[in-house]
Amino acid sequence: MDRIAGQKRAGSHLYPPIEPFDQRQMDVPGGHRIYVEQSGHPQGQPVVVLHGGPGGGCSPAMRRYFDPAHYRIVLFDQRGCGRSRPHATVEANTTWDLIADIEAIRSALEIDSWTVFGGSWGATLALLYAEAHPDRVRHLILRGVFLMMQRELDWFYGGGAAAFWPDLWQSFAGIIPEAERHDMIAAYHRRLFSGDYITETRFARAWAGWENALASIENDGMVGDAAPEYARAFARLENHYFLNKGFLEEDGQILRDRGRIEHVPAVIVQGRYDMICPPQSAWLLAQGWKRADLRMVPGAGHALSEVGITAELVRAMDRLRG
Repeated sequence: MDRIAGQKRAGSHLYPPIEPFDQRQMDVPGGHRIYVEQSGHPQGQPVVVLHGGPGGGCSPAMRRYFDPAHYRIVLFDQRGCGRSRPHATVEANTTWDLIADIEAIRSALEIDSWTVFGGSWGATLALLYAEAHPDRVRHLILRGVFLMMQRELDWFYGGGAAAFWPDLWQSFAGIIPEAERHDMIAAYHRRLFSGDYITETRFARAWAGWENALASIENDGMVGDAAPEYARAFARLENHYFLNKGFLEEDGQILRDRGRIEHVPAVIVQGRYDMICPPQSAWLLAQGWKRADLRMVPGAGHALSEVGITAELVRAMDRLRG
């Protein structure tokens, strides 16, 4: 999950805009080419940024959470989205492919270990990567925790969030025949992968619109249609991952394997009123993890750009800087 809802309020907390000193396309298995960039200090403390979605892509704004005089900032577009190619494809596109890509990037950039920074689906991926490669992770900085559990999908696509946003839910669910509404992920899957570009784009915009409308606590309705190519990649990839339960072995796998990473220091930044990834998951993740610092942000929702969320994330990275 996680479509960034702009940077409307966060400007005072962010570092000034910077340009990458390195941009490349990396070939990875399965016929994919992924976009990778580096910015900041070439010999600085490395941090890799994992964007949300799946399918959200990285953006220049994501560089601005880190002091560029100290950090070597690595961003990349995950398979199928952003500047990675092929676009909007789900072939050879699983959680484990993405984890392998992160390791390939680390190796190609000759980085021994790094801080892993991710929000929403990016937090999911950060946790799974850390559990798979705990010796490669110095710190975890997580925002809007999503554990890829059935109850979280049921909340967002099965009526939980709809209780707070019945008008927007009607727009999202109303274009699906009533007989199919018991499984909205499957119903949208049939349309997002129909083979008809116009149909796919129409339903992709509805899928993205439902999520984007709930991203910020300041939103009070739909915030406009996403660009068709962005929406199609975002919706198809996200739906593909959710239909397949994140390609995990079992529900709750991240919590099951948390013991592998309890030696890793973590900061967890969570909006108290996050309608996309409610605080229960962040709270459960932090329970009993002695090196985890859970920071619940009052008056904040899900978006990376919310002022309280941004302030906590920048503060966490500044503290790591020393």
